[in-house]
Amino acid sequence: MLLLAVVAINVASVLGTLVGWQVPGDFEMTEMGVAVAAFSFLPYCQLTRTNVTADIFTQNAGRRTLAFLSLLGSVIALLFALLLLWRMYDGMRDQRDYAYETSILQIPVWLAYVPILLSLALLAVAALHTLAHDLRRLIHGGPHD
Repeated sequence: MLLLAVVAINVASVLGTLVGWQVPGDFEMTEMGVAVAAFSFLPYCQLTRTNVTADIFTQNAGRRTLAFLSLLGSVIALLFALLLLWRMYDGMRDQRDYAYETSILQIPVWLAYVPILLSLALLAVAALHTLAHDLRRLIHGGPHD
């Protein structure tokens, strides 16, 4: 929905220029909307294991090797989520403490960080879930998902 709103804003902005009308702050809304939308996809991608992979290197690997690599990927995703959560939280605090706002609409920049932090927290939970699944699969065997 958020990406559709961003597209609608951009379409309105482009069509508006044809008749001499502008959408105030279209760049600001696009920037914030795309950032929030991009982070929102991360937990889903982790849970469904639709992140980018290089299957060419593992196409002939055995089941245990694939399980180990999947486990390693889940560990990296968890560490990535926790690192970004920590740093983005500090970034949000700075944006709030110094009252940074967008130029045209004067939207407090820190507000965009809130859904991003929520997405990163959900990514950490998703990574823990896939990590537990991968660990069970490595120890007890089982099909590769």
